[in-house]
Amino acid sequence: MKKLVILALAAAGAVVARKKIAESRSEQALWAEATDAVTRGN
Repeated sequence: MKKLVILALAAAGAVVARKKIAESRSEQALWAEATDAVTRGN
């Protein structure tokens, strides 16, 4: 029983960490797009 609880907690932690990483990546991409240098086409 104790092992199942530990396994469930580890799985929940992995899900939360994955969501945090995905949010961070999307925020970083948004900032990169917003601050991207404007290039002129001749």
